[in-house]
Amino acid sequence: MTQKLKEMISSTSLTKKESLIAEFILDNFTEACFMTSTDMASRIGVSNSSVIRFTRTLGYSGYMEFQRAMRSSYTQAMHIESSIDVPAQRLKLSIEQSEANTVQTHLANVRDNLDSVLSKNTMDTFERAAAIIMGSRNKFLVSSRANSGVGDMMLLWLKHMLPNVFLCSDPAINVIDHIADIDENDCLILISFPRYSQMDLLAAQMAYDSGAKIILITDKATSPLARYASTLFTVNVDSNTFFNSYVAVVFVAEALCACISKKIGVSNADKLNKIDKYISQLGVY
Repeated sequence: MTQKLKEMISSTSLTKKESLIAEFILDNFTEACFMTSTDMASRIGVSNSSVIRFTRTLGYSGYMEFQRAMRSSYTQAMHIESSIDVPAQRLKLSIEQSEANTVQTHLANVRDNLDSVLSKNTMDTFERAAAIIMGSRNKFLVSSRANSGVGDMMLLWLKHMLPNVFLCSDPAINVIDHIADIDENDCLILISFPRYSQMDLLAAQMAYDSGAKIILITDKATSPLARYASTLFTVNVDSNTFFNSYVAVVFVAEALCACISKKIGVSNADKLNKIDKYISQLGVY
């Protein structure tokens, strides 16, 4: 954006104060991406209204829109896309990138990934997936390696709401053994991101061939598993380091479980009370 900003500034008539603001942003672009208008005004020695007027002079509706444009440009330059799926290659790129603040850059990437959830998936997708899960006799969860953390959380939430929820990650047997009896009355909830596991692909194919519904959470519609999905969630997992960022994936899992909880109402209250009765004796909550 710095080049675009330079062009916008050079083609716009600015006041003396606005020129000071423009100079500060160009000289401190990374830091400016994460500053409030008040902080920026204080650093430059101008009023907050001057900063806001500057952004409007450039054609933005206000400081928030201007800041979103700066952050978007910055994160596009700094994030490492999930399509670069070899960890060592991603690590090399992350080291080569110069960052003023690693935590702020990571936060900016996470925000973009979270935004992708709402821009890529409709409320109807969540409702449809919730209905499939609730209407299925058996619910099989498949997640491996880095994806397994999300699968573990979904297992806990779903088991507290619905019967016959199974996580297919027992080390004694593989996923194919777990879902050997899956049929058209069941569903498979599959969480898979680059690099996609061949086992995930086989599980999806097996469930599909058996007539089961498949809810897939992945990064893009061109994922090799997407052709098997009955309901598809796509979410960005881009980050500024060698591993994928799973914050947005957890949000999808939470939102989906929240939809189910809303639909079932208080019907699982007795189950929750029963669990609490015994688990409280262990002091494990």
